[in-house]
Parts: sequence; C-alpha cells; structure tokens
Amino acid sequence: MMTRLALSFALFCALASAASADCTVRYKAKQDDPLQLQAGEISLPDDACASKAAAAAILQPILAQQGWTLLAITAIIPSN
Repeated sequence: MMTRLALSFALFCALASAASADCTVRYKAKQDDPLQLQAGEISLPDDACASKAAAAAILQPILAQQGWTLLAITAIIPSN
C-alpha cells in the first residue's frame, strides 16, 4: 500500500513538471521479491507521444525511481 502511495506521488511530481500533457500512456510494470504487477496510466508531454519507444524512454526512469520495472506500454491515447 505504501509503495503505491509513493509511486502515485512520484507520478504526480512527474506530471506537475510536464508543461503540457498531450497523451495518456497506459503501461504494465512489475516489482520483484515479492512479485507485484501493476497496470497504470500517466499523462506525458507531446514529445513522448510519437511512439511506444519514446513513451518508454520517459516513463522507465520515473518507474525505476520507485523500484518498478516497465514491462510494456499497452496504449498511447492522444489528448483532445
């Protein structure tokens, strides 16, 4: 529970630093020992919306700071 709270805080900080969020990225991540899986979503700036690789390059370090490993980007949804 505390890990999720910490992850949510880290994602909030990342969002607050983004000038404009131009897409929502859905992802899957894991933690080991014990194994935990997570499906989540985050808003990312325009330069991360071009491809799954671009989104992963931005998202991976954010998750890693909280001990999560990015498994997959499952969707990139443009903002309206």
